[in-house]
Amino acid sequence: MPTSPSAAAFRTITPGTLSGPDWHQFMLGAVAPRPIAFVSTIDREGHVNLSPFSFFNVFSSNPATLIFSPANRVRDNTQKHTLYNVRDEVPECVINICDYPLVEQMSLASTEYERSVNEFRKAGLTELASDKVRPPRVAECPVSFECVVEQVIPVGDSNGGGNLVVCRVVQAHFREDILLASGPGVDPHKFDAVARLGADWYARVVPESLFEVPKPNRHKGMGIDQLPEHLRHSEVLTGNNLGRLANLEPAALPTAEDVEAVRHEPLVAYTLNKYRESPAEQRHHLMLLGKTLLEEGRLLDAWKVLLLAGE
Repeated sequence: MPTSPSAAAFRTITPGTLSGPDWHQFMLGAVAPRPIAFVSTIDREGHVNLSPFSFFNVFSSNPATLIFSPANRVRDNTQKHTLYNVRDEVPECVINICDYPLVEQMSLASTEYERSVNEFRKAGLTELASDKVRPPRVAECPVSFECVVEQVIPVGDSNGGGNLVVCRVVQAHFREDILLASGPGVDPHKFDAVARLGADWYARVVPESLFEVPKPNRHKGMGIDQLPEHLRHSEVLTGNNLGRLANLEPAALPTAEDVEAVRHEPLVAYTLNKYRESPAEQRHHLMLLGKTLLEEGRLLDAWKVLLLAGE
């Protein structure tokens, strides 16, 4: 089992005891990666604004609701043009989603230009007329959500205070080449999504960084507390390994006959024979083999070997 969290060293910080900019960096560095809302808005006179926000996420699919927060500037507590537009001018926006090929242009659009400046032009991006709202979409973005602003909720009036912009999606656009071929949804292998970290750092979702974790709501996993003791206290298996093992229903566990039969599998038989004079070494190497099988996605085979290691 991994080292107990109680053995780790922590730096404990009470909000308000650091300067605003310092605390800001701790929060944004830790709450990461964050999706980025690339928001286009418009004022009554037709001046368009475009700016990215990483205080953003989806909060409901029915009704379709997205929320982003144009926070007051930490530096001087001024408010952003996006907030002014949706709160005081035209309560509509388009939340565009950027991919990696656009990340530098998106970053450029965050420059604090004067209010009359159109960031589409500054960032070299194309305005595309929306279907149901007045602000334009970003033509280059693979996903755009046309939104009506339902509420603007201030959560602080000092430096760094947030302003939750609650948006109801009234139309959505998904570029065909990023969609799953097998059903509804976006293919993460094709999307090339980006996310925000702290300071100047971003993250990119590439195929090498993708992995799947089976959702427990498809069945009722037994839980780590129900694993055999030799697995719970293993020095070989990680917390992730234990979580995957414990996501199996008890009824799906290998039988005693299955465990006995695995003795004759070539790698298992080799391990049993090589370390037959040292039960401790034999158990250790069976655990290593089980861990390898588990990380290859061979859950039931891993269970058989790991149960054999406990005999």
